[in-house]
Amino acid sequence: MQDAPGVSALLDAAAERMLADPLRNGSSVFLPRRGRILLTGDLHDNPVHFMLVQQLAKLTASPDNHLVLHELIHGDRLVNGVDLSYRMLCRVAQLTLAFPGQVHVVLANHELAQVFRHPVSKGAGDNLELFDAGLDWAFGDDAALVDEAIGRYVRAMPLAIRCANGLMLSHSLPAPHELAAFDSGVVDRLLVDKDYALRTGDAWRMVWGRGWDQELLDTLAARWNVRTFVLGHALVEHGADAPFPNLLLLNTDHEGARVVAVNLSEDAPTANELMLHSVPLSSYGATDA
Repeated sequence: MQDAPGVSALLDAAAERMLADPLRNGSSVFLPRRGRILLTGDLHDNPVHFMLVQQLAKLTASPDNHLVLHELIHGDRLVNGVDLSYRMLCRVAQLTLAFPGQVHVVLANHELAQVFRHPVSKGAGDNLELFDAGLDWAFGDDAALVDEAIGRYVRAMPLAIRCANGLMLSHSLPAPHELAAFDSGVVDRLLVDKDYALRTGDAWRMVWGRGWDQELLDTLAARWNVRTFVLGHALVEHGADAPFPNLLLLNTDHEGARVVAVNLSEDAPTANELMLHSVPLSSYGATDA
């Protein structure tokens, strides 16, 4: 975790694996009607919860079992006043390589912000500066080598996991007022630099949008053939919430963290059904530490 060439090689290998995934098409991963998927919300460098979701995903039980992760970095657990959440990127990269085609990391706003230098804070300070300080503390003069590899790793992340049963997981969706300008075809093509641009890029709109309403959800569901959306990017006190019949919100980083497993051979459940079947990580002994 503190060897710059080794960390860079690890992240590059994971990036190449994500891009070469046979289930990948453009900036989406398409999962067939078989197996099982464990859906999670924002993780924000919570190592205890990361360990638990690996166990609950049952990746060793079947190659058709899948795990979706997002919002990996920028936690509130600082070490000597710096953010070392690059280590979570490494842990997830290792898991991606250990279970190729089963572990899927979708692009989230904090990863995009870090790589493309967009201001972001969770309330404990400037997340970019804290993360940069962590790289400097861990790698010294070689920090730039790791930073560049992180950039390649984040650029390789898909925007969405789209399932043949009608389920779609992404970090967020564009805000209703952005829909007219949003290119919904972005999920079907590889991303280019302009897609990440602050406020105007389609990837930026996709991972930063808030204030979703039923009209937006129904419009995008029709365009993308989706029955139920599962998102993060919202503070959900009790870990899961279904504000609309076709939208489930999940958090997996705090003490109310929840996850939900879905049988991919069956039609996607409604948001309320997903919420009822979501599992609190606290029931497995997880804490917010």
